[in-house]
Amino acid sequence: MAAVFVSFLLAAPVLLVASGPVRDPSNGTVPLVLWHGMGDSCCNPLSMGSIKKMVEEEIPGIYVLSLMIGKNVMEDMENSFFLDVNAQVSMACSQLAQDPRLQGGYNAMGFSQGGQFLRAVAQRCPSPPMRTLISVGGQHQGVYGLPRCPGESSHVCDMIREALNRGAYSDLVQKHLVQAQYWHDPLDDLYKKHSLFLADINQERAVNETYRKNLQRLQKFVMVKFLQDTVVDPVDTEWFGFLKAGQAKETETLQESVLYKEDRLGLAAMDAAQKLVFLSTDGDHLQFSREWFTANLLPLLR
Repeated sequence: MAAVFVSFLLAAPVLLVASGPVRDPSNGTVPLVLWHGMGDSCCNPLSMGSIKKMVEEEIPGIYVLSLMIGKNVMEDMENSFFLDVNAQVSMACSQLAQDPRLQGGYNAMGFSQGGQFLRAVAQRCPSPPMRTLISVGGQHQGVYGLPRCPGESSHVCDMIREALNRGAYSDLVQKHLVQAQYWHDPLDDLYKKHSLFLADINQERAVNETYRKNLQRLQKFVMVKFLQDTVVDPVDTEWFGFLKAGQAKETETLQESVLYKEDRLGLAAMDAAQKLVFLSTDGDHLQFSREWFTANLLPLLR
């Protein structure tokens, strides 16, 4: 069967609770919420539209909501570059809270940067409850490089690189460039001080017990790494790993990080409970076949 290519989108654990997902009484399914990556939109027929259709074909009767951040598809795509991530998360939380079909709980699947954005939803907006979070190529410790921005010849990509190189942590860049908000410079303490999004949800400045508690309400936190990824740098961030502090060559796993050892986000407790799921596929960023998706991700949604 032909491969499903959702490449060229950039962007996004688990303590089992007593109650299971609330299923649609009419068909026994759990709703699914999707969030796309950078440069994509909710309804692109070659990416999110294709994923939505595939899930609906494989799980008859399931309700799938592909988040649109903005008033239309074009605004949704533009916002993936330029709208403050915190504002985007608030907009997503509002959509979820107002959707009557999600009030019993839902599963979530984020692609590339949509993975970490949905994690922020889990940490900040526990109602309606997110059950399982699947991050497909998400950058949970951020990025320190933009080697192959979606649309390599695009002037937008050139502008993003220039802005990040000039000053990712300046007030102007942080407020107006999405990728700056998960830019993680291991050589500079400015990240912890001035990152408006990632440093907050990763508990870099202080431990927000509400974030910790809410994330642990997830039944599963699934992270998918693309072993031949040429878009995300370092690729270890897709499994919550990153570069060791103070240098930019050696990487460390989630389990080797201070975040894990101090359990600032509850990930160590979730790992001990065997609720973190680490999956991989031998492809470039967001490139996978329908067969792989069906065999590895669909069972988590049934």
